[in-house]
Amino acid sequence: MIKRSLLDLPTPASINYMWNMGFLIGVVLVRQILTGLFISILFSAEIDLTFTRVVFIIRDRRIGWVTRVLHSNGASLFFLLIYIHTARGIYFSSPRNQKPVWITGMGLLLLLIATAFLGYVLPWGQMSFWGATVITGTLSAIPFLGIDITRWIWGGPSISQPSLKRFFSLHFLLPLIIAVVILVHLVFLHEKGSSSPLGIERNKEKLKFHSLFLVKDLTPMVLAIFLVIVILSNFPNLLGDVENFSPANPLVAPAHIQPEWYFLFAYVILRSIPSKVGGVLALCISILILLIFIPKKSFSFKFLPIKKIMFWLWVSFMLILTWIGSQSVEYPYEIIGQLYSFLYFFVILIM
Repeated sequence: MIKRSLLDLPTPASINYMWNMGFLIGVVLVRQILTGLFISILFSAEIDLTFTRVVFIIRDRRIGWVTRVLHSNGASLFFLLIYIHTARGIYFSSPRNQKPVWITGMGLLLLLIATAFLGYVLPWGQMSFWGATVITGTLSAIPFLGIDITRWIWGGPSISQPSLKRFFSLHFLLPLIIAVVILVHLVFLHEKGSSSPLGIERNKEKLKFHSLFLVKDLTPMVLAIFLVIVILSNFPNLLGDVENFSPANPLVAPAHIQPEWYFLFAYVILRSIPSKVGGVLALCISILILLIFIPKKSFSFKFLPIKKIMFWLWVSFMLILTWIGSQSVEYPYEIIGQLYSFLYFFVILIM
């Protein structure tokens, strides 16, 4: 079965390095699970000890800082690969041609978002605490049951000890669920075979995966390892927030609360709508629209120029929203965020 589904898998000869992202995502997932396991051995889910335990892992344990930096920066690499993988699928009409693969992939994205959010809370720094307070507080916008659901997740009237224990348990559990869903994702993918830039679907026009494509997968993996080593050695805290170097203080909020860079586009959409209910609804739709609408709107023509232009406009809007999310909620960033939030949905609807 392994030989048929991996080594002898019919693979289009025309695929390029954009088709290597799935392999890299699997490698990064294994690394995240292993580093997370090592960190969890020394971690303590007690609000009085959590921050100092993280400092202890970084400063006093042998190669503890390497494990911690690999795990924290690995999330950024994970989402970078996921976004490239998703964008490639939209660009080459994969949602229409392989709907089960796309649906399981979007399910993976939602699980990854939840896992990354829970992990961001665990260091119990200032930005971790207040980011969790803001994001989980949005659940109170749910009609009738919102406040009860929020207090149930918090384990009390605010984020405290029960919340941290629940976040830690779920952050440890979700990657195992993600690994299972990835296997389901691969089963659906291998049933029909991989797509290609030329739209080739007949197996007679494909080659065996081993060994040419295996070497092609290993090449970007070596480049990714080199990139990780450069960041690890020279800029270990480049992607972190300076507020997280201070322990959580429920009495003093940071001047500008923001999530990690890979959530900034959704965060701008959330804060661009004055209504709390409307903002939460827009936040959910910004992700779910890719699951529901894209498979129906994807064109079967691979090289339709209008679609390609709209796709790159959509990518540029996401980049602008990410930049706006890192800025303070003030003029002119607030107006720009509202404008590009509207354009984000508008382009998807007509793409």
